[in-house]
Amino acid sequence: MFKLTRIAALVGLAALAATSAQAQGQGKKIGLAVANLQAEFFNMIKQSVEAYGKEKGYTVITVDAKGDATTQVNQIQDLITQKIDALIYIPAGATAAAVPVKAARAAGIPVINVDRNAEGAPGDTFIYGQSLAATKELGELICERTKGKGNAVMIHGQKGTTPEVDRSKGFRQGLEKCGIKITQEQWTERWSADEGAKFAQDMLQRDPSINVIIGQADGIALGAAQAVKLAKPAQKVWVVGFDGDVGGLKAIQSGTLDATATQQTFNMGRMAVDAATALLAKKPVPADQPTEAKVTTKANVDGYLAHHP
Repeated sequence: MFKLTRIAALVGLAALAATSAQAQGQGKKIGLAVANLQAEFFNMIKQSVEAYGKEKGYTVITVDAKGDATTQVNQIQDLITQKIDALIYIPAGATAAAVPVKAARAAGIPVINVDRNAEGAPGDTFIYGQSLAATKELGELICERTKGKGNAVMIHGQKGTTPEVDRSKGFRQGLEKCGIKITQEQWTERWSADEGAKFAQDMLQRDPSINVIIGQADGIALGAAQAVKLAKPAQKVWVVGFDGDVGGLKAIQSGTLDATATQQTFNMGRMAVDAATALLAKKPVPADQPTEAKVTTKANVDGYLAHHP
């Protein structure tokens, strides 16, 4: 009898805890402003925020800027009009990134930046992957795999955004280990496979001796890998990406990509919701919340596909 009573008490406590967790967001709205849902990385964050936000009792209103900063400014103004309680914000570009932060602050709405911060007007907290450290490791891996004999090109993300700046610096630092130079560079607007394919094709036509293509996101790298396949170069061309999107991880498993760095994508979404909860409760939140990104190759990719962080 005592055992049954104890079990019933534990079940009751678990139910109370679940109800209490849901009550945290009951009646509250989170606006989620995403840079571009065509990118799998941002889609994974969206899925995480929406699922965990629902678990906590929030209504999550998601808007997609489709890579356009002006569109995003208008979308966030509309979210403010809808009286959101907190804003989770992934800027669509560097140019007008500060405008939504200032508008939300003027309305008394806390701002949680994910992946990208706003120059001159940072959010109340910034949740991001440590691109600089991981890309440095990827650069060093390229040195190792090519034995320092590389003719490398880089296809960047959107110019001036936080990850673009950090990844450019990190890859270069890694390649310095063996003296490989970046001989060609191009910047994308949408971090997309289409842009990666086009730029890689142009680069290979200009210089068929390229043996390393660095894509600053898995989408870019997947497009570049397709261009390599069509070009049929005589030499092995190493193609690396970043993010650890499911599509990118499967491409590593199949040998289409050689390496990436897997970000804690789903965890970042949950951290953003937790930050919103804390800020709405007037609790202190760190200004910076970095997460590790892990270099991923065929040797360890299966674990990330089975349990993506």
